[in-house]
Amino acid sequence: MRFVIVTGMSGAGKSVTLKMLEDMGYYCVDNLPIPLIDKFVELLYIPNQEISKVAVGIDIRSGEISKMEEFVEKFSRDNQKYEMLFLDAKDEVLVKRYKETRRNHPLAGEGRIDSGIKKERTMLANLKKKSNYILDTSSMLTRDLRRALEQIFVNNIEFKNLIVNIVSFGFKYGIPSDSDLVFDVRFLPNPYYITELKEKTGNDREVQEFVMKTDISQQFLKKLVDMVKFLIPNYIQEGKNQLVISIGCTGGKHRSVTLANKLYNSLDGKSNYGIKIEHRDILKDTHRKS
Repeated sequence: MRFVIVTGMSGAGKSVTLKMLEDMGYYCVDNLPIPLIDKFVELLYIPNQEISKVAVGIDIRSGEISKMEEFVEKFSRDNQKYEMLFLDAKDEVLVKRYKETRRNHPLAGEGRIDSGIKKERTMLANLKKKSNYILDTSSMLTRDLRRALEQIFVNNIEFKNLIVNIVSFGFKYGIPSDSDLVFDVRFLPNPYYITELKEKTGNDREVQEFVMKTDISQQFLKKLVDMVKFLIPNYIQEGKNQLVISIGCTGGKHRSVTLANKLYNSLDGKSNYGIKIEHRDILKDTHRKS
């Protein structure tokens, strides 16, 4: 029996997640009153049951969340196997979703949506800490969420709660709005003014060698890697599940791409967090010859 508890912030995608898990062969129950969970679990473990995969959706509508914490502790004491998935999203994203659907937050009453979100986040803090998996759906497309769920609950691929996103960008196109850390590398040697390098990018060896040829470039990279490696364990301990590191130059084609690649290569392969890289503006300054 695989028993999954799906919880998290209201508006973070619990209903969609349960529908996807249902498509993956899970028997799903949403908004089960918390006092009934214990009895429900007992029924699941009656011998000769045909059901082998179950997902239960629990949120603040289900009753006292403190009761849910008690059940989780009881499951642990009784060596009851379970997994808990916590769905989260940034406050501004949750507010936007509520406004788009014209729904009221269950804790907001007649007040503002953001006040309800703040209350809920406080109430769910302990459950989040106890969760096996945390998915931040702020910037997830439907296909991204499905892919993540399949990796965890179908393919059984090891899931890493903290995902480090390294993004190169051009300041002329604006700083990525979801950045946690922003680094300006416009002080490094600029290949744009070298004729044979102008049309190449930071993905090309020649550009990388040009950008990294000075001691300043090498020192900056070393200090950047050291700082990020220092920060990541502290972010993991704090419970952060997504870290966006944005590295910018003027056009987002040469210097920022080079440093983003160098940082990615220095961090890739670590066991306690996932890592992704994106070159947001790499093609925007491409000059096509007629």
